[in-house]
Amino acid sequence: MVNGRDAIEKTYRFKTFRQAFAWMTESALWAEKLDHHPEWANTYNEVSVILQTHSAGGLTMLDIKLATRMDAAHG
Repeated sequence: MVNGRDAIEKTYRFKTFRQAFAWMTESALWAEKLDHHPEWANTYNEVSVILQTHSAGGLTMLDIKLATRMDAAHG
């Protein structure tokens, strides 16, 4: 949970920048399919993600679906 927001966050760590970027690319494709886009930032081998359905003003099943796909892609 994000302090002060109805949102979830997670930082994903990878061995290399290339792996992090490939994961972001795969996650972006899922985000497009779901029409639901993350707030995220990449620094070398880490990607920080915040998920919240802005149109709903908080967490929805879209956030859970995208988080589940992201976790599965991370392994």
